[in-house]
Amino acid sequence: MSARKQQLLKRHRQRKRVVLIGALLAALLFGIFVAWWPLPLFLLLGWITHEAWFADHLFYAPGDDYRYDFPAGTPQFPATLVNGVLQVTGDFGLAQTLVLQVRVKSHWLGRFLDPQVWIGDDRQDLERGVAGERFLNLSGQGSALAAGTLTLRGRFCSLVPQATLHALSNPDFGQQRLLIIAPHADDAELAAFGLYSRASEVAIVTLTQGEIEAENYRDMGLDTAQAARLKGRLRSWDSLAVPLWGGVPQQQCVQLGYYCLQLDAMAQQPEQSFGSRESGESDIRNVRRHNALSLPGDVDGQPHWRNLVADLARLLEHHQPDAVLTPHPELDPHSDHVASTRALLEAIELSTWRPRTLLLYANHLHDNDRWPMGPADYGIALPPTIEPLPADGLWSPLLDAPTRMDKAMVLGMQHDLQGRPPLKRRLRRVIQRLLAGRRWPRTGEDEFFRKAVRRHELFWVRPLDAPPQDDRR
Repeated sequence: MSARKQQLLKRHRQRKRVVLIGALLAALLFGIFVAWWPLPLFLLLGWITHEAWFADHLFYAPGDDYRYDFPAGTPQFPATLVNGVLQVTGDFGLAQTLVLQVRVKSHWLGRFLDPQVWIGDDRQDLERGVAGERFLNLSGQGSALAAGTLTLRGRFCSLVPQATLHALSNPDFGQQRLLIIAPHADDAELAAFGLYSRASEVAIVTLTQGEIEAENYRDMGLDTAQAARLKGRLRSWDSLAVPLWGGVPQQQCVQLGYYCLQLDAMAQQPEQSFGSRESGESDIRNVRRHNALSLPGDVDGQPHWRNLVADLARLLEHHQPDAVLTPHPELDPHSDHVASTRALLEAIELSTWRPRTLLLYANHLHDNDRWPMGPADYGIALPPTIEPLPADGLWSPLLDAPTRMDKAMVLGMQHDLQGRPPLKRRLRRVIQRLLAGRRWPRTGEDEFFRKAVRRHELFWVRPLDAPPQDDRR
């Protein structure tokens, strides 16, 4: 995690401890001076209340406005909600990505149940107690909107009738040459399976083995190093084999073999090698033998920043992508994700090939661990942005039902998304299902089966200076 998210999480836990200590003291005083027998019931009810309504990591007030700046010249149109139908003044043309900026106010019941906005047959959930500007994703609803038949209604919340429609146009990046930067096995699938499964030319490069936090493998009787090595081998195999489910052959996939949670340290000391924290290994060639392409890091196998940047530069020159998918450096706080995009940008400056566009994705957030909120198979509203981001464009392609099922299945193939959640999390889900009305999909128990299998995928579009067309392959 980034330093900012660590600070937010630390502050959240400190506040929670203060509240819990205060509640315990009150309960003890009640037990001493009034009666002791209600104390166990009081503690049980307090725990259930916490798990149902206060367990989310929400590092901002639900009443805060989201803040988005769109690129200069992005068409904006006044919109009005009349008798439950959204009417737009002006012609938004053939814009594929439509974002509605609207103020939402939670009802009293929306403090206990997730507020929902129904957009035709789509549903997008918001924070309990929401009271501010939000950005709803209307992509795929353009025909109904243009015809004046798109319904919009809140459940457990109300919408201010006056709103603003932002209309963003992009080429179909699925028809361009794509290179996907995945810090770990599964990042490409979480962010972009729907896109890459229909892309005409795509290559996927995974930067790390993902070998740490191998508790499940230690439960099999392996020591820490053995478990980490096994997990690294399995996830490295995932990075090469699993994309075939989306039509990407193994020779179009590359595993670089660097070590999990070491990329940021590598960036800080570019000449220093950083081996695995848990496996005891320090030679990245151990998991590179199935790569179809020779890379600079193959020469000495040293896990340092110079090799990583050189590897990426070589891949850019080999695949000559029009667009590169990479983690959003300001929005996604995972340290490996931030460092991956930093390495890519340095590689672009070093390489003789320069892509036209960065497509940025976020599999994690600073401010809200639950985003995208709501059940699987529904749409993705824009994530919370309390601190302003660069004014990037947006592209939000649709995934039909068969593609969403394929995406759920491809996530099930990833070893890191298999297995049952801890008992505490399973109990929390039962409580939230009964008291807060939340639902989880049957396709898998990991939280990403809910968060990633959606009607939309979402990318921030950041143009780069690119070589002229006649320089291209």
